[in-house]
Amino acid sequence: MYEERGPARPEIAESWRRVNRLRVDPDDGPDPHHLPIEEVQHRRETSPLAGVLPELYEGLKSVSDEPGHVLVVSDAEGVVLWRSGGRRGLRAAEAIGLQQGAHCGEEVIGTNGIGTVLVARTPLAVRAREHSLRIHKSWTCIGAPLHDPRDGRLLGVADLSGPAETLPPTALPLITAVTRLAEASMRERHRQVLDRLRSVAAPVLAGLRGQAFAVDAHGWVAGAVGLAPPDRVRLPLRPEAGECTVPGVGRCVMEPLPGGWLLRVGKDEEDQAPSQVVLDVSSRNAWTLTVEGYAGRWAQELSPRHAEVLLLLALRRDGLSAASLADGLFGDATRTVTVRAEMSRLRRTLSSVLTHRPYRFTDGVDVQVRFPERLADLLPHSTAPGVRAARSG
Repeated sequence: MYEERGPARPEIAESWRRVNRLRVDPDDGPDPHHLPIEEVQHRRETSPLAGVLPELYEGLKSVSDEPGHVLVVSDAEGVVLWRSGGRRGLRAAEAIGLQQGAHCGEEVIGTNGIGTVLVARTPLAVRAREHSLRIHKSWTCIGAPLHDPRDGRLLGVADLSGPAETLPPTALPLITAVTRLAEASMRERHRQVLDRLRSVAAPVLAGLRGQAFAVDAHGWVAGAVGLAPPDRVRLPLRPEAGECTVPGVGRCVMEPLPGGWLLRVGKDEEDQAPSQVVLDVSSRNAWTLTVEGYAGRWAQELSPRHAEVLLLLALRRDGLSAASLADGLFGDATRTVTVRAEMSRLRRTLSSVLTHRPYRFTDGVDVQVRFPERLADLLPHSTAPGVRAARSG
């Protein structure tokens, strides 16, 4: 039902370039190195996606239950955790390597509806001949990413796969809609968690003097007294009872609450400048900025766009104007409004290490970048001109 003619779409062309650099052999068969069932089970039990499987199954069964079709759900590393479909579809999926514990990352099996979606981070149909491996070229795979609404973290991919001639054109908008509903379900469950924490924290906060607030394990604020905190704060990497510094708030004392933490704001709220930041862009799918200073160490996971911005700033310690940053991100120096909006979002939690006029890392901070082993693998999703230039060294 899909047209196989015409030039490759931009997302597929970018994937082919990545796969060529990775030297994936098109004549390879299914990856024989599957995770043991114990590891698969552990990943299932710890994945937030386990709670939305009923929504995914129900919303996609009109396609996945058709003869020869299968629904596959992977984690953020591309490891297949769950499958659903009829016997014929499951057997066919097994034959081409779509089985529980299999790794479907681009670095393993090339362009496909799981690994390529993990890199592109957008719903995508990988049509028959667009696959890298010859054994996949009779199939079409349609995947959509799933994100954790609490922190934006990429959790995995839901993928509908089947013979190219039988998957309907409506499968892409369908899986896009169903994954968005699943994310909305996770968001509602998180709201319920905050409501429960709010009911526990309310009497505690009412009996306190001074400034304090209650947060869940992800830093979302459930209640406060004596101050107006942001919606969310950055907790230490390994939260534990005792003193800590919360970016944007200051010195705090953390105390455990059922389902979260109580943070009492100390009198000395003046932040001293951090001494070091480490931008880790060595992974293909996840990137972090770690800040370290007199008060400890904390890390922030980065969106694809924020990873691009911080990389460009790390490579130009003297700073970039809004126009120069727009040129490095979009190849269009006029898109300064977009740049200023992104920098405003970043500086909400990184104001201690980022400054402006021009945009740059704060003077006196040691900035380190952890690159991938091969520069060609640097932020593989990115089409930003500045990132492309960095890949070439």
